[in-house]
Amino acid sequence: MKKVLFFGFMLLALFSCGKSSDRLLTSATGSIYECLVVSPAAVKEPVCSVMGADMYGLPQMEAYFTVSHVTPAQFDDLFKATRNILFVDINPEKYTQLKVLKSRDKWSKPQAYIRIQAPSEEAFVNYWHEQGEAVREWFVREELARQTAFYRANTNKNARAILKQQGYDLLIPEDFMLIKNEKLKIENYDDSVQVLWCCNNKGPMRKDIVVYTLPYTDQEQFSNASIIAMRNAVLGQLVTAQVEGSHMGTEFKHFPPVTRSVPALRDTVGGFYAMETRGLWKILDGEAMGGPFVSLTRLDQVNGRVVTAEAFLFAAGQKKRNALRQIEAILYTLQMPNEK
Repeated sequence: MKKVLFFGFMLLALFSCGKSSDRLLTSATGSIYECLVVSPAAVKEPVCSVMGADMYGLPQMEAYFTVSHVTPAQFDDLFKATRNILFVDINPEKYTQLKVLKSRDKWSKPQAYIRIQAPSEEAFVNYWHEQGEAVREWFVREELARQTAFYRANTNKNARAILKQQGYDLLIPEDFMLIKNEKLKIENYDDSVQVLWCCNNKGPMRKDIVVYTLPYTDQEQFSNASIIAMRNAVLGQLVTAQVEGSHMGTEFKHFPPVTRSVPALRDTVGGFYAMETRGLWKILDGEAMGGPFVSLTRLDQVNGRVVTAEAFLFAAGQKKRNALRQIEAILYTLQMPNEK
């Protein structure tokens, strides 16, 4: 009897003294790119308008996040498992200055949580006007980081082996088929461009990943104009359609492609500096086909090369945000020779 009691006390001690990070968490509720905004009604509009703004580079209007809203008084245990929560707490009796708290897996897993504590509505609105888009970007990158975890278990070993021979690695999913691995000769360009192309053409939606490398010459290769020019040269030769002479190009009229610098995701080993380019592709001189694309252009310092990994999508008549974000996350798994 004493042994039984001792064993029971030991179990109790183990469960009560364990680290909070080891606690059991419920699975997060909600779909990817859904966000719950908890805020006073007075600031609902500015917060939700930023979080639910139209995402750039999609052929039809789709929001960065599908947003739902409750007030702090309505926020109870039922809502605590939501995968993305933005909590705005305005209380002059509790706070003398604005403070932003970020955490992960607070009540469920995976979960991203930001709490903004403000002494007044004016203080919060001023902060939100300056940093609202940065807050939204944090939630976006949390979703991208989560997505990369799904690619580690099942990858296309053949495609990865080819890339590793060139000194790189990319977690191309197993359901992506290797289409091409070759060198392209680009018009008015002295060096050949090494290209690897994989595609998932299952179901109503087609997803493509293309990785191409070329020698580094100068910093201008990371400008928007240079990235798009090389994209048009490579993808224009690589991707053709049924009509003779038709080929892939870039849409400039409605959504001109934009380029910005981005850091690595939080769980990407090694870290990096990259240029993200986002826009629309279309078939030129042929069928009326097109869709969104996003690419990351990076410098391989070891081999003196520029590496671009691009994801593009074709899904006629369908919503594209979630699918594009899912294959966009693959790009962030790209590793260079000096990254272990």
